[in-house]
Amino acid sequence: MSEFLHRLPEFLGNHPFLAMAFFGVLLALIANESTRWFRGYKELTPAELTRLINGENALVVDVSSASDYEKGHVPTARNVAMSQFDPEHKDLAKVKDKPVAVICRSGQTSAGAAARLAKAGFTRVYTLAGGTAAWQAADLPLHKGRR
Repeated sequence: MSEFLHRLPEFLGNHPFLAMAFFGVLLALIANESTRWFRGYKELTPAELTRLINGENALVVDVSSASDYEKGHVPTARNVAMSQFDPEHKDLAKVKDKPVAVICRSGQTSAGAAARLAKAGFTRVYTLAGGTAAWQAADLPLHKGRR
């Protein structure tokens, strides 16, 4: 280890672009992980979401469009269009301490809704990593049509 530390300055001097690339990737990785750590919600796998629904009676909110929701959704999910999604709604305010999982078709839109819930003071906010597509890929049942 001592020899490594003695030769490190020489390596950095001989390969400045490689050293800058390494430190750039390292900083990006640290920034990404710290953002994930402090964002206020957690991503779940389909199996973890199933456990949360069955074990803790989680509220599942699907923010997909109505047509995507009707094509297939997680069995207990309630559809709320993203344009109408309001964390301050009186029905949602009742469940601030209950687990709330937000789902969309691909997992991208639900992240914004989850961040809004966390900012509004919800203590247990989750998203389904990969969205309904991941749920379907895990061979879990989808309900079709309106609830």
